[in-house]
Amino acid sequence: MRDPRYDILFTPIQIGPVTAKNRFFQVPHCNGMGHAMPLAHAAMREIKAEGGWAVVSTEECEIHPSGDLTPYVEARLWDDRDIPALALMCDKVHAHGALAALELSHNGPTASNLYSREVLLAPSHQPSKYGYPSQARAMTLHDIREYRRWHREAAIRGKRAGMDIIYVYAAHDLSLAMHFLQRRRNQRSDEYGGSLENRVRLLREVLQDTKDAVGDTCAVALRFATEELLGPGGVELAEAKEIVGMLAELPDLWDVNLAAWYNDSVPSRFASEGAQEPFIDFVKQTTSKPVVGVGRFTSPDTMVSQLKRGVLDMIGCARPSIADPFLPRKIEEGRIDDIRECIGCNICVSGDMTISPIRCTQNPTMGEEWRKGWHPERIAPKRSASRVLVVGAGPAGLEAARALGQRGYEVSLAEGRKELGGRVTREARLPGLAEWARVRDWRVGQIDKLANIAVYLDSALTAQDVLDFGAEHVVLATGCHWRRDGYGRSNGFAIAGFADGARVYTPDDLMDGRLPEGRVVVFDDDGFYYASVAAEMLRARGCDVTYMTPDDSIAPWSLNTLDYRHIRKRMAKLGIEPVVSHNIIGFDGSTLTLEDVWSGRRRELACDALVTVTARVPDDALHQELRQREAAWSEAGIRSLRCIGDAEAPGLIAHAVYAGHRYARELEEPESGDVPFKRHFHTAHATDLLRDPAA
Repeated sequence: MRDPRYDILFTPIQIGPVTAKNRFFQVPHCNGMGHAMPLAHAAMREIKAEGGWAVVSTEECEIHPSGDLTPYVEARLWDDRDIPALALMCDKVHAHGALAALELSHNGPTASNLYSREVLLAPSHQPSKYGYPSQARAMTLHDIREYRRWHREAAIRGKRAGMDIIYVYAAHDLSLAMHFLQRRRNQRSDEYGGSLENRVRLLREVLQDTKDAVGDTCAVALRFATEELLGPGGVELAEAKEIVGMLAELPDLWDVNLAAWYNDSVPSRFASEGAQEPFIDFVKQTTSKPVVGVGRFTSPDTMVSQLKRGVLDMIGCARPSIADPFLPRKIEEGRIDDIRECIGCNICVSGDMTISPIRCTQNPTMGEEWRKGWHPERIAPKRSASRVLVVGAGPAGLEAARALGQRGYEVSLAEGRKELGGRVTREARLPGLAEWARVRDWRVGQIDKLANIAVYLDSALTAQDVLDFGAEHVVLATGCHWRRDGYGRSNGFAIAGFADGARVYTPDDLMDGRLPEGRVVVFDDDGFYYASVAAEMLRARGCDVTYMTPDDSIAPWSLNTLDYRHIRKRMAKLGIEPVVSHNIIGFDGSTLTLEDVWSGRRRELACDALVTVTARVPDDALHQELRQREAAWSEAGIRSLRCIGDAEAPGLIAHAVYAGHRYARELEEPESGDVPFKRHFHTAHATDLLRDPAA
């Protein structure tokens, strides 16, 4: 069934002493579960293996308490007691014929040690990277020997857990092995500092230590950043080429990328598929060992091109493996159209940043594999012959209809507009967000394959229409709209001159083609992507744009999706002036009255128009009217009515997709109680220890 063009993707490849069954490599990625939720973590990785990935990796794995990453939840191998959690993952991955890979790391000055309270370690004395009011001390030669011992012992523990590939980590500015390479972090004058040969010494030693310790049965991979885009203070491409030349044949596999994380996992708004190629294509020409790299690969044609042109030997994926854990199997089975392509929104990254289980806009089952028993490809069949009416074909409605159809229900999907997709279709027309249309396209493609789903466009329904329709279950996914009056996080009441101002615009106006001209202020009280996208759109049309926010930084939540630095650079390049820590007190149509949120000082700013990005209002009038007419439900045959997605509470597209999927999963299923998911609890022995520490 597989297209012969893609045969190369399914050829085995030798990696040291082990063999990968195909060329699909789920590279290490964080997930917010790690050592704290080992059952959930193992189940998530198992789904990847079931989906056809030849190699399934952990996230960063701490090797010692002096590299404690609290509050972030990663993997851990501090001592033997941590082995069972990772052994569980290995067993799950091996059950599907995949190799398990372990990314060992000591984060040095980029750790926190908030839990362990150990002193931070670094090549030289320096502040901790992430703003903690402490410094790392310079490592002595004894410390270096200890670090090598910790790494070696962690590698042995990984082997005992069942790992097939052990990583040495020198990437993302997140590991001592990389910190010793960096001139800005390594200012030593001994044999580990100064010349490039000296700065590479520790990395060479750790690689050799790892091969000596576990290389008989485990492959040793090197994850290496070839460029930091920081100039001489960071690892630069020219120097990276020398490093690869020095170490070319030492690891069994090279995993190459950019540093830091915000340059590696760039949102789709700022980088296209395969964007890292110019920074990594030299590696395969330097070594005979297999090379894996990433580039948010979703197209099998792009993957084949990478292999045939000699850029890579294996296709590395983190985000695409999250959006569709079954991506390899779908290519193998000739189901290319069924691939749930990553949209590059980086909601998955936000899980790690917010210390919560991983989520995905495209794949609502991500992170729910163990907690709720959700599978990305399988769903329970319908409980009855009931018919379901879904009102609204935005992300929530499309996903509800699709999943209900997959269960076998007879579904009618009514959309008031002339096109499907709701907010996804509208937002995908904004600058840089075109790939977000994949949320709509995949669901529409799946719906088109199901004869039990009927779609009605240009069909705005009244409450009476719904009562007359004859469906037993009704779900309303009617969306929301942006407020015009300025109400939001910073303003509990309308702002004078906003609601009735002819020169006040909302994101809905921009998406509908109603655009301001001249001097425009974009007022951001939302804190995510909308305001910066609006500012970019208006600047491209020739407007003189000022970005204003009551927050102390622009788009603060975008730090969680790695957008922030790219937004700042884009705004600077376009000449968009940011004004932070300022609220708007009033607008008379030509002049804004501003107030410094800290000093209370007021000033005026002339402008021709204002775009307000503050809060949204659910479009729930139909829901409210149907609730008022509940007495008529029985006669109409309606057994249940639900309001979901933005119509219930506006949020991210990911929230809407999840809401639609959850509705479909739970329809007519037994109640699961007040806590509708499984949790990790202490073992009986741990509970006994709490009662009696001497136990």
